[in-house]
Amino acid sequence: MVILVTGGAGFIGSAVIRHIINHTNDSVVNVDKLTYAGNLESLASVSESPRYAFEQVDICDASSLNEVLQHHQPDAIMHLAAESHVDRSIDAPAAFMETNIIGTYTLLEAARHYWQAMEADRQAAFRFLHISTDEVYGDLDDPEELFTEASSYAPSSPYSASKASSDHLVRAWLRTYELPTLITNCSNNYGPYQFPEKLIPLMILNALEGSPLPVYGQGTQVRDWLYVEDHARALYKVATEGKVGETYNIGGQNEKQNIEVVHTLCDLLEELVPEKPADISHYRDLITHVQDRPGHDLRYAIDASKIERELGWAPRENFETGIRKTVIWYLANSEWCQRVQDGSYRRERLGIQTAARMN
Repeated sequence: MVILVTGGAGFIGSAVIRHIINHTNDSVVNVDKLTYAGNLESLASVSESPRYAFEQVDICDASSLNEVLQHHQPDAIMHLAAESHVDRSIDAPAAFMETNIIGTYTLLEAARHYWQAMEADRQAAFRFLHISTDEVYGDLDDPEELFTEASSYAPSSPYSASKASSDHLVRAWLRTYELPTLITNCSNNYGPYQFPEKLIPLMILNALEGSPLPVYGQGTQVRDWLYVEDHARALYKVATEGKVGETYNIGGQNEKQNIEVVHTLCDLLEELVPEKPADISHYRDLITHVQDRPGHDLRYAIDASKIERELGWAPRENFETGIRKTVIWYLANSEWCQRVQDGSYRRERLGIQTAARMN
């Protein structure tokens, strides 16, 4: 089986590709534009495999997509390519509309024409898996409530609105053209190879330098945390065993307030790196509460019982085991962290332009 993965040089995409190459007999075609968050070093361990191929292609480029599909003849597409950082979407939403909406449309059309030209047996087996986010559901007010596959959409940010739009496109291509699509919506991912604009790697790297640890508001926002390798296993299972037309929510069953996450990271660093930068007594002393970003959702939480019940998937890592593995990985891979920050991002705060105008 040949699986085409868009956004395969990104955080989740590279984890999916490593999983496929290391744990299955399938082949992978990695289609990635290589934006600031895409890094082929994340695939160094599998890049020499004869079952791996890379194509530097923008998913908004229809002709290039058509060429890749015709050349590699994939049996399935896993669509992960997306602009994904909420704060960036507040500062510069246009790129999110272009990649997440227009790019998904362009890929759907390329996939549809490719699929329609297949022989009947291959056509029946083909799958298009669209990977989305729990942020499309908006905010949870009830502390006992969980997002299910039937939850209504209520996106709050330009990022989540663009992902909601792409979800609707995927469902429309199934309904109108019968393209065999599936959708997954996941909670917050963390783990090795995550670009340091995201909360966990940002906190780790800042703490090691003795830089402030910026926490939005009081840090009471609640997220469900999913270890990226658990997510990769789930995505492969959905792509190969999921039912066409279904949506599967994927969560780690690890709800934590952001401030709890930061405290956990500080405490792990106290244990693992007791020698701190000058003039710092405790890593927690670096925590700095900053103005919250506009439209910030307070709580996300996933009910992942459907994928567990129907496909037999469950997370293997709890937050305590996964976060320890993550911190140890970043401590052992400082060179990767330095190289991935190519000058376009220096861990500055994003997503404050609108907030400034609101004051």
